[in-house]
Amino acid sequence: MHGGAGAVFCATVENGTEVKNANHNGGAITLAIDAMGGDAGPQAVVEGVAHAVARGLQAKVLLFGDGEKLESVAGKALRRAAFEIRHTSNVVSMTDKPSHVIRRGRDTSMWAAMNAVKEGEAQAVVSCGNTGALMALARLQLRMIEGVDRPAITALWPTRRGRSIVLDVGANVEADEKQLVQFAIMGEAFYRALTGVEKPSVGLLNVGAEDLKGHELIRTAARTIRQADPEMAFKGFIEGDDISDGTVDVVVTDGFTGNIALKSAEGTARLVGGWVKEALKGTLNAKFGSLFMAPGLRKLKDRIDPSSVNGGVFLGVNGVVVKSHGGSDARGVASAVNMAANLARRPFRDEVAQTVNSVMNRRRTLAQAELHHADMTAAAQ
Repeated sequence: MHGGAGAVFCATVENGTEVKNANHNGGAITLAIDAMGGDAGPQAVVEGVAHAVARGLQAKVLLFGDGEKLESVAGKALRRAAFEIRHTSNVVSMTDKPSHVIRRGRDTSMWAAMNAVKEGEAQAVVSCGNTGALMALARLQLRMIEGVDRPAITALWPTRRGRSIVLDVGANVEADEKQLVQFAIMGEAFYRALTGVEKPSVGLLNVGAEDLKGHELIRTAARTIRQADPEMAFKGFIEGDDISDGTVDVVVTDGFTGNIALKSAEGTARLVGGWVKEALKGTLNAKFGSLFMAPGLRKLKDRIDPSSVNGGVFLGVNGVVVKSHGGSDARGVASAVNMAANLARRPFRDEVAQTVNSVMNRRRTLAQAELHHADMTAAAQ
């Protein structure tokens, strides 16, 4: 770390920690922004917030970071916005270990921004900073939703049908069948909150679509979802190419697989975009033709640009936490800020908690019934 952080809402208790919250459907929204995270520093973050405001963001913004630096870039860029600067002495660097931040990070912009959500002063936090540290602080300060073992990071994914979400894309290198079931429940609720679709379709990412494909863990997860959550529109297994085809609305996987898939897709998008750009500059005829193709090319750029869907949401913690890509430009930051504001107005954590508990209780009942059946069969023999 390198260099004090400077409305009353109804309080709830989750896992022994008080986290002040409110239902903000249609109410005033306050966003806590870690303005010092990210590769480009506060300039890109402030410009991103200004971009969101220019496009209609209706929210008060709390900017946490070096007060002097923020004053120099925010005063003009955010003159139309309701914003407030909260000075902090230090910054969480990309190389800081989460354990170090937990022990000694109280005077950082990331800690202070997260604390604003914990205390009910803000309804969502956005950061471009260290993912591991942000996750650790979210778990420490906001705690987990009751019944959820581990958080998952989501990614919005452009598809032939529009947008899907993929989770987990990096929070957990490994996930057992119970956690995959929880990811499916959280992803379904998140997609519903984001889009209004009542019954999103859900699929487990696998090496094949057939029921016998994959290792035992993922086959067990599929059986558990089918048996314990019959209300879910579960479509079984999907393959890698089904993600971009939009075969399902919610794609569930472990963080190791999901992160590789995400980075591969982002790299492919940049590669294709570069090839198109080269082709249109190759000859005089190509340059001339590109003038007529400009509207279509802009649409293509918007669809394949990772910045247009920037913002990974931490599902499973008791609060709205949005992680913007560390290398985000202003457009990418604006995308993450808008997502945070939208989710803050559509609370879905209660639904996640209720569904997780219901499914896990049903899962235990089924397991006990199977055990009882096995004992009866053994006794009869």
